[in-house]
Amino acid sequence: MILPDKYYNVIKWGVLTVLPAASVLVATLGKTYGWTEADMTVLTINAIATFLGVVTGVSAYNAKK
Repeated sequence: MILPDKYYNVIKWGVLTVLPAASVLVATLGKTYGWTEADMTVLTINAIATFLGVVTGVSAYNAKK
């Protein structure tokens, strides 16, 4: 499946900007306020970002073929 450019750009923005920023925010606030589940949340956000990055990368590679 090839994503239309509009959807691809939104997903790419989310993967490259929003998810890493959210991960840093949760990590920083978690340490500051002593949240017990902050580390697990950061790992989850990073896993989702990595998964979506790979999926969109494969989609972009296939679209260029």
